[in-house]
Amino acid sequence: MLRGLMQERPLLVSSLIEHAARCHPQAEIVSRTSEGPLHRCTYADICRRSRQVANALTALGVVPGERIATLAWNGYRHMELYYGVSGMGAVLHTINPRLFPEQIEYIVRHAEDQFLFFDLGFIPLVEKLAQAVPGVRGFVVMTDRAHLPVCDIPGLLCYEDLLGAASDAYDWPQFDEHTASSLCYTSGTTGNPKGVLYSHRSSVLHAWAACAVDGLAIGVAETLLLVVPMFHVNAWGMPYAGAMSGARLVMPGPALDGKSVYELLRDEQVTLALGVPTVWRMLLQHVDGAGLKPRDELCLRRVVIGGSSAPRAMTEAFANTFGAFVVHAWGMTEMSPVGTVCNLLPKHEDYTFEQRLDIQEKQGRAVYGVEMKIVDDQGERLPQDGQAAGHLLVRGPWITSGYYRDEGGGIVDADGFFDTGDVATIDLDGYLQITDRSKDVIKSGGEWISSIALENAAVAHPAVAEAAVIGAAHDKWQERPLLVVVRKPGEALTRETMLEFLQGRVANWWIPDDVAFVDELPHTATGKLHKLRLREMFKDYRLPSA
Repeated sequence: MLRGLMQERPLLVSSLIEHAARCHPQAEIVSRTSEGPLHRCTYADICRRSRQVANALTALGVVPGERIATLAWNGYRHMELYYGVSGMGAVLHTINPRLFPEQIEYIVRHAEDQFLFFDLGFIPLVEKLAQAVPGVRGFVVMTDRAHLPVCDIPGLLCYEDLLGAASDAYDWPQFDEHTASSLCYTSGTTGNPKGVLYSHRSSVLHAWAACAVDGLAIGVAETLLLVVPMFHVNAWGMPYAGAMSGARLVMPGPALDGKSVYELLRDEQVTLALGVPTVWRMLLQHVDGAGLKPRDELCLRRVVIGGSSAPRAMTEAFANTFGAFVVHAWGMTEMSPVGTVCNLLPKHEDYTFEQRLDIQEKQGRAVYGVEMKIVDDQGERLPQDGQAAGHLLVRGPWITSGYYRDEGGGIVDADGFFDTGDVATIDLDGYLQITDRSKDVIKSGGEWISSIALENAAVAHPAVAEAAVIGAAHDKWQERPLLVVVRKPGEALTRETMLEFLQGRVANWWIPDDVAFVDELPHTATGKLHKLRLREMFKDYRLPSA
């Protein structure tokens, strides 16, 4: 083999923020802070202060490879830690504060976190946590001296005091690009959460994929609203993609209600927003209830929806009410997370609106770097004809090869493919459609029924706020669908009206055998429907047809 004569420079996270400071120094980062007001800074400011973070951590005795935890919302200080911690060679461990306290305690111990940085709103949580994690050497509240609270946390440090005492002169170390950069634990709906350990190389390559036109098309002309939390798979890699492209970033802090999100969309002239359906549902309800006119007030062009399936009714609402195109995307914590993005092809320009909605319901096509296949129960590859449904397996340079500390053992097959746990089809154009989680698919009389498709059909009813479908035991068919519905306030939706609405929208034999109405549905810490808990709630439920 003839070796190429190209320079060898490692792909490191620190190179992203240095690039942003050189090429996009005045591009803005807007943050809603825990203290209250909006904060504005630039990529040049983030770069300078992230160097101070690295110097401050060095002064605290942190060495490369040690884990530094955060319990924080989306904001400029959290972004400084993204670069300061990873850039010096330590590992940024973002913790989801919505996990159960016992789970947070477990993952802090499991990761062997050395310091914990946290926002003001998490003081009660950290006061309890501090007693249970003696291995943590110090706790840093992410505020200034004026807002430093009186609290019972041993070894409490003030973030701004640490940075104020640290120089902004720092030479980022150069090291192997395969070095760990960040750590994120899965939500753990069954068993203990498992850690996914990202590398500098994987994070930079993933950012490139996000910036690509056929990825999420992140560019310097965009203003991004990061509704997706920075503790959820590194905010889908957007803090890295933002620095790579120079895109303006808007961070909502702890205020994710519909009114607060709408105000940021309007006041900061956001062009691209990213988040899970739960938050967008609150936004749409606020717009509807307040009688707002987003088309006249906003300049929102695209909405990226991931984390769980984007209901057709939500895609339609953004198009009609906001004039915004929904980009359906799919991935996992184990995939950094972007795997597929649902952009339209040139041939779709002549499609009707309804035909385009059919495409947008799919999770999209694989971005370069992600290879997918679907297999049957015996592991045999199935055709990509849009009809055959099988277990979805993936591999690529930003997809996990194993969980942290080898939890769960070997998780890839002989060819390096990771089993996602999803059941899916892939059509002739390469569009992926998730039909269910393997553990959630309803097996009725030997045939599979997609709970996701039923849920998306149900939420299209104007009286439905949210819906979930689970399998209920049946003497003849093994399982039949049970539809669980949350009505919108003031609506008097009945079982009969709901089932009649579904006629013609799904196959007749998919129609649920019953409808149950509840005040709210259980969700995981990442905002997804918690099907395991829902099945426990209805474990003794008897279908009328059983």
